[in-house]
Amino acid sequence: MSQADLTCDVLVLGGGPGGYSAAFRAADLGLSVALVERYGTLGGVCLNVGCIPSKALLHVAGVIDEARHLAAIGVDFGAPQIDRDRLRAHKDKVVAKLTGGLAAMARMRKVALLRGVGAFVGPNHMQVEETAGPGQAKTGGVKTVQFQRAIIAAGSQSVRLPFMPQDPRIVDSTGALALAHAPKRMLIVGGGIIGLEMGTVYSTLGARLDVVEMLDGLMPGADRDLVRVWQKMNAPRFDRIMLKTKTVAARATDAGIEVSFEGEGAEATVQPKTYDLVLQAVGRSPNGGRIGAQAAGVAVSERGFIAVDTQMRSNVPHIFAIGDVVGQPMLAHKAVHEAHVAAEVIAGELRGDEKLARAAFDARVIPAVAYTDPEVAWAGLTEDQARAQGIAVEKGLFPWAASGRAIANGRDEGLTKLLFDPGTGRIVGGGIVGTHAGDMIGEVALAIEMGADAFDIGGTIHPHPTLGESIGMAAEAVHGACTDLPPPRRSAPILGASEKRNPP
Repeated sequence: MSQADLTCDVLVLGGGPGGYSAAFRAADLGLSVALVERYGTLGGVCLNVGCIPSKALLHVAGVIDEARHLAAIGVDFGAPQIDRDRLRAHKDKVVAKLTGGLAAMARMRKVALLRGVGAFVGPNHMQVEETAGPGQAKTGGVKTVQFQRAIIAAGSQSVRLPFMPQDPRIVDSTGALALAHAPKRMLIVGGGIIGLEMGTVYSTLGARLDVVEMLDGLMPGADRDLVRVWQKMNAPRFDRIMLKTKTVAARATDAGIEVSFEGEGAEATVQPKTYDLVLQAVGRSPNGGRIGAQAAGVAVSERGFIAVDTQMRSNVPHIFAIGDVVGQPMLAHKAVHEAHVAAEVIAGELRGDEKLARAAFDARVIPAVAYTDPEVAWAGLTEDQARAQGIAVEKGLFPWAASGRAIANGRDEGLTKLLFDPGTGRIVGGGIVGTHAGDMIGEVALAIEMGADAFDIGGTIHPHPTLGESIGMAAEAVHGACTDLPPPRRSAPILGASEKRNPP
């Protein structure tokens, strides 16, 4: 092995939410850190071409839709005039503010940033092929880094269907965020969260949507009663929702992208359909197989995942892995918490701090959110999972049609649902559909982590009138104490909270 250009305590491969969080936490704990990122800015997919820019556009779409709703109650702003260049510039400004802040924080922590494509060349060495420009064009320069510990945060990339032609009118989520097209007819291939979020944006900007999904429902993972609320609200956006249907062929023509389908949803229209824009949103594949892991002895599965223990340690004791590359769910907030664990374990080992060295990822739940309109959010056990697995649960449900704030907002289509273990009384899951559901699901996750029961949640005074108080009311509904709903139909007497907690 040639002499290293840089030596550090910890090398982090990948500058996304997991990677920069690991690097910053390790630096805060007194370690020397090198962070390798192939693009010119930190933040990874999430900040640059994912979570953040999509939310900037979804916010704009939400304001446009809300303005349209207000026309029905006497406030008419007229048809919006959309300047796509300025809208794109707004999105880019949001991204630049966040990525610029990350670069500044890296400098404050004296984290060494190496721009380039990293690959292991040994158990304690990584070679970085330097990149430049707006993409990841290689300059020909190469640097070698020697490390004591490494954290792999290499992320994932969009799956591309092999039969799709190379055409600018066929995009993944990154291409969709560029707003390079103003389609009249758009196909979303894949009925998951990413596709439906981008579909919301393009629909509000004027596109008619078709969506094709292999499974029997949209937004897999969420309870069907929550999805039904979303689907009813969004039905006007879609011309066709094709479930249990596969996309089997595509051809680029002057008129558009001609797409063929097979399955239940394709039966009514055997002929191919032509679209101005096709969004591929069929999932993401981990980058574990693209980092030379074998040179360090790190085991990578055929699909590209790296197996780790609760301390985020791979089969090679001094190499850790976090984020998308270690498995589902591929969510930034999961990666950040895994990053803190890996950094703390490493710091504990290198500094002789036993408490830090015992850190472990032991989260009971990882919340999920679809930032559609309305939003759909859930944490812990879902009702559909409980039913499929034969797990008994008690359900507290509060429809937003009984929420003063939701009615005042003109958005009372939502509901809040909590699930409890009938044996222990503790909450095991919950779901919310409605505006700002994603902002509220954290309380449900906290309640599960703390082992709260319905009396803990219902007995917590929530401010009124808010959407968040629907969580407390759903908990009250479980034991029949919610006075904002019709009286429960029960033959047995209903115990109050004091009687439940202090039995005679």
